[in-house]
Amino acid sequence: MMERDDFFKNELVQELRYASNQMRKDLSVEKKIFYFSAAYGITSRTFRYSFSKDVLLADLVCTQVYQMLQARFVQLGGMDVGGQLEKKLGKLCDELTALADRFESGDSILEPIENILTIGYSTTGNGLYLEERGDLKL
Repeated sequence: MMERDDFFKNELVQELRYASNQMRKDLSVEKKIFYFSAAYGITSRTFRYSFSKDVLLADLVCTQVYQMLQARFVQLGGMDVGGQLEKKLGKLCDELTALADRFESGDSILEPIENILTIGYSTTGNGLYLEERGDLKL
């Protein structure tokens, strides 16, 4: 059973890093969001074959954040005036890499998960408001 768990952990780490790298390379906000969807794609596949509460948590957070990003992008009419969403997607790349590192090392995933969720939340109406007030910091 351990070989199977190791295989799926390695696949998870590789896919999270791939998604992060592709997000960094692409210039299109729409494509960056698309590549972020790979994060919840790999987490949902992983916990189906090698269950872990951490992977389940990562899946739920990444799925929710993807939905937040999509909603914001649609709300903006497919345009990122001022580059605010682009900047947040850059931070999201860093956190996906940190998440991959934590899964690889076996350390707690809590910090990158909290950061991924906070970045996603910062794209919502209330999140933007809290960020403008200085209460939500990325």
